Amino acid sequence: MSRIDESKEFLPVRIAVLTVSDTRTLADDRSGDTLVDRIEKAGHTLAARGILPDDRHQIAEQLKIWSREPEIDVIISTGGTGLTGRDVTVEAHRDVYEKEIEAFGTVFTIVSMNKIGTSAVQSRATGGVANGTYLFALPGSPGACKDAWDEILSLQLDYRHRPCNFVEIFPRLEEHKRRK
Repeated sequence: MSRIDESKEFLPVRIAVLTVSDTRTLADDRSGDTLVDRIEKAGHTLAARGILPDDRHQIAEQLKIWSREPEIDVIISTGGTGLTGRDVTVEAHRDVYEKEIEAFGTVFTIVSMNKIGTSAVQSRATGGVANGTYLFALPGSPGACKDAWDEILSLQLDYRHRPCNFVEIFPRLEEHKRRK
């Protein structure tokens, strides 16, 4: 089972938070605040924060910009993962991914099932990699952000987590771009 290896040094990760909403502002962005609070309490660095409307092109462009930024290791978006016509965050993420982390959505669904039962079927949480940066799209509720962070991301973004974690493979995410 997973565990934290206390003999290893904690390595802070630089994380950007993007809220996708047609109605939220920084003043009332509870989901973004939830993520920022957890990121900082874990010892990571908030590298950037923003809010965009439910517009696929704008979301994808921001993800591309941040994924190319050397001071950002991870991008977490919240909102726009549902089933309505305005929910386009998943599509925007997939426009940017070089590789999708299919199991992220599966594990998130398992975590959600334990909290909200079959309502978990309505989430389309996703994860992927682009430009050596991890990207995760979470639902827009504070509860979903807590669940994703507490049960998945806090562990996978901790270098000390065993048997493996996302941080230890950062140097290899772009090895395919190196000259042979």
